[in-house]
Amino acid sequence: MPTFPTLTDALRASRLAPPAGRVRMVLDTDTYNEIDDQYAVAHVLGSPERLDVEALYAAPFHNDRSTGPGDGMERSYDEINRLLDLMTLGAKPPVFKGATAYLDPAAPQRTAVTDDLIARAMRSDPDDPLYVVAIGAITNVAAAMLLEPRIIERIVVCWLGGHALHWPDTREFNLKQDIPAARVVLDSGVPMILFPCGGVVDRLLTTVQELDACLAGRSKLADYLVDISRKYNKTGRPIWSKVIWDIAPTAWLINPAWAPTHLVHSPVLSTEGTWSVNPNRHLIRIASAVHRDPIFTDVFDKIARL
Repeated sequence: MPTFPTLTDALRASRLAPPAGRVRMVLDTDTYNEIDDQYAVAHVLGSPERLDVEALYAAPFHNDRSTGPGDGMERSYDEINRLLDLMTLGAKPPVFKGATAYLDPAAPQRTAVTDDLIARAMRSDPDDPLYVVAIGAITNVAAAMLLEPRIIERIVVCWLGGHALHWPDTREFNLKQDIPAARVVLDSGVPMILFPCGGVVDRLLTTVQELDACLAGRSKLADYLVDISRKYNKTGRPIWSKVIWDIAPTAWLINPAWAPTHLVHSPVLSTEGTWSVNPNRHLIRIASAVHRDPIFTDVFDKIARL
């Protein structure tokens, strides 16, 4: 394992403060995993007044929508491009393929994503860090950090992963897929904003009825999102809701008041997927709540205009 640079207290404090002004960012997404990443992709691309989306990265995943992490990454890559084709954008950000397997810390996989992330981070002005927004398994980000440890001096990682620190376990989908990658990032000292799923982000619920009222007929993209959301309901019941997890980090970047956060010592992640606390570790910022209504108002408005 490489040795990561040690950040000064002043640098860490500045990086952990909510960003002011326009944000340079990349989005690392397992887009085909379910239906929530699609909303996050639309949210960031519909917010040019606040977010400068420099690139989109396809992340690996493995569930019943893929045959393995590499297939999940390929399906996510295709889904990103499908979304871009539906959007009425001017210039579209480049899309890169990521890891085909979960992280081996002793031999991190070099991919188009790691090469692009390292290059963008290393040419970043230290006073204008690159925000790396990860909304899937954090494999790609961890691999890039291991291949070039100095990037932690020039990035801020915003990750949707794990559960709230008070939960009995943290075996949430993004985290449990690649615990070694999560441990690398949490232990590295990189400035990090963590968005726990269970206990925090799980409040971001919507329904097909709400989507019909707010999105249906508004744009090609809006109709696509309503359609895939409707089809995702396998229960056959009219009373059904879905958490749109991945819009929490994007919402915080646009308006930090929509997802209140506070500073904590970086939690220790066990190999079994549980949290513990060490007050001697570096600080990170963690979300403690999300304000559902203003977040969805912003997301729906921007999707309708894409």
